[in-house]
Amino acid sequence: MNGRFIGRWILLIALAFVVVSVWFTNNLARQLAAEEQKNVAIWAEATRQLILADEDTDINFVSSIIEKNNNIPVYMTDAEGNILLSRNVKKPVEDPRTLNGPIELRIAEDNVQYIYYDESNLLRLLRYVPYLQSLVIFIFIAIAVWMLLTAQRGEQDRLWAGLSKETAHQLGTPISSLNAWQQLLAERYPNDELIPQMRADIDRLNTIADRFSKIGSEPELQQADLLQTVQDITAYMRTRVSSKVEIDLLTQCEHKPLLVVQNVPLLEWVVENLIKNAVDAMSGAGKITIDLQEETEDVVIDVTDTGKGMDKRTQRRVFQAGFTTKKRGWGLGLPLSKRIIEEYHRGKLFVKQSKVGAGTTFRIVLKKPKDR
Repeated sequence: MNGRFIGRWILLIALAFVVVSVWFTNNLARQLAAEEQKNVAIWAEATRQLILADEDTDINFVSSIIEKNNNIPVYMTDAEGNILLSRNVKKPVEDPRTLNGPIELRIAEDNVQYIYYDESNLLRLLRYVPYLQSLVIFIFIAIAVWMLLTAQRGEQDRLWAGLSKETAHQLGTPISSLNAWQQLLAERYPNDELIPQMRADIDRLNTIADRFSKIGSEPELQQADLLQTVQDITAYMRTRVSSKVEIDLLTQCEHKPLLVVQNVPLLEWVVENLIKNAVDAMSGAGKITIDLQEETEDVVIDVTDTGKGMDKRTQRRVFQAGFTTKKRGWGLGLPLSKRIIEEYHRGKLFVKQSKVGAGTTFRIVLKKPKDR
């Protein structure tokens, strides 16, 4: 059960709790509002009896009823809405007729007054309680989900690092053996044209092992010519792909070094992964264009293919570890590439555009050094 699945369940439970809380609180508020309406009606009748009381009337009972209302703001007005009396009011409203009511208070045949009332502070507060609860709940949920995803990300990082270092370690032994065999063959057959090719492939294996050893640890970054990095890996890949695949490198920066803080082996790995994905997307035949451009604050590398393209759903998942559209593949190349660019180089790697049947463009964005 992954963190996203758990997060969705936490969110659904929280939403259910919020809905129940809002319903219960609103129901309670309606009951309290009905109770306050009854109390105001009793208060209005007690006020009318007090006004009509004569010398022989015992006013203690009605006075006690009037005094008990110490939380509901009430107004007594004449027929024109002029305020005659107010109670429990801190700041009188201009027109009480905008409030709840009226309750008619008939003093005499030609003397009718009206009672208007507002919600008590308790009722007003009660209406806001579910929203405050919801806010607190969602804050706690956000923190919980963030902690869950952070813990999961940390576990994934440790897995990436362990897997990568173990891969580098496992490659070490056969590479050492191949080095020894290559040296022996070079001594015995110094003029064999295949020996340099073998040496180049062994050096390539050393580079791959070095790449894996750097995953999970802070790589060493230094200023280097990005154009040279891209030219080297492009030249290497041209000799490793089908003759039916054309790889073009376009740039306007050919006459000056394009210095970028980078780890050259890891950055070459990213471009290599994008080219390999492009070759797979084109089924081994088509055109790949690598466009290197310098902008005001960034350097942009666009890798465009003429392959089958991706739909929106695939674009959203393409950087998820384990996701692949290939029959054979681990779904690790693009997630590793994104990690290298965004976590190690503090840049960006994303799908710039893709259209089913028309190809895809991946974009790498790297920051230029500030002291340039």
